[in-house]
Amino acid sequence: MTDSSPVQVPGTVLTTRRIGAYQTMTLVAPGVAERFRPGQFVALAVGGEQSSMLLRRCFAVREVKPDFGGTVEIVFSVRGKGTQWLAGLRPRDIVDVAGPLGRPFPLPRDPVTCVLLGVAHASAALFPLAAVLRQRDCPLHFLLGGGTADDVHGARGARRAGDSVAVATGDGSLGSVGTVEDLLASAIEGAQAEVVYACAPLDTLRSVSRTCAGYGIPAQVAVEEPMACGTGVCMACVLPVIGDDGATHMVRTCVEGPVFRGERVRWDDVGTIPFDALGAPRALRLGERP
Repeated sequence: MTDSSPVQVPGTVLTTRRIGAYQTMTLVAPGVAERFRPGQFVALAVGGEQSSMLLRRCFAVREVKPDFGGTVEIVFSVRGKGTQWLAGLRPRDIVDVAGPLGRPFPLPRDPVTCVLLGVAHASAALFPLAAVLRQRDCPLHFLLGGGTADDVHGARGARRAGDSVAVATGDGSLGSVGTVEDLLASAIEGAQAEVVYACAPLDTLRSVSRTCAGYGIPAQVAVEEPMACGTGVCMACVLPVIGDDGATHMVRTCVEGPVFRGERVRWDDVGTIPFDALGAPRALRLGERP
C-alpha cells in the first residue's frame, strides 16, 4: 500500500499557462503525485527564501501524472502578492511544495450515478475525482458555473469525462443564465443521481447541501475556506460540523476537511462558535453576556 502521509519537497516548475481567467501550473513534485487522492490539496511556499510572505498558499489539485517522476497540476486565480509571484514563475524554477494534505472524497464501492458540481476554478478538484469514479463505472453528470464564460473552468474536460455537462453563467455568456444551484434539482431528477460531489464557495455549498437533503441523497462538499498554514496549526479555517457522536465540533478545514458531508456542516453558524459546540466558552454555553 502506498504511504499516504504528506511530504515536503522542492517542486520544479514544468509548465505554466493562462487559460481563461486562471493560471495553471504543472510541477514535478516527487512523492506527492503517488500519495494524492482526489479532494486533497497542496500548499506552496511563495516569494522565495528571503520573502516576508511567510504563509503558504493552498491549492486544489487538477491532475496528477507519473510523468517525470510525478507531476501535479494546480489552477489558481491571481488575487494577491503570493499568487502573483507564483504566476511569474517559469519552467525550471523551484517552489517548495507540501502535500498531499487534507481528507479526500469518499468513494463508492459500487457504481452510482454522480453529479459533479463546480464553480469557477474550484471545479479543478472534480477532475481527478471523475477519473477515479470512471474507473468504477459511475455515470457522471457535470454542472459547472461562473460569473462569465472565462470564469468557468474545465468545460472541455468535462465533456470528455462526463456523460453530460450543463453550464450556467451569471451573464449568460456560456450556457444558461444563472447559477449552478439553479440547475441542480433538474440534474438530480433527470439523472436519478445518487450522490452529489461539489467544489464551490460556501454559499453555493450551503444551497447544494440543502437541495440534496431535500432529495434524500448525500452531498460530499469540498469547502473553499481560506487556509493560512494547511496543517491545522493556526486554527484559521475552523467550521462547526456535527460529528458521528451528534455533537458539534469546531473542526479544521485543512485537516478534518476540506471534504465534508454537506448535511453535517452547520452552514448558518459558519464564522461563529455555536453555543452548543464542544469546547465553547462557558458564557456562550450558558447564554450569559461575556
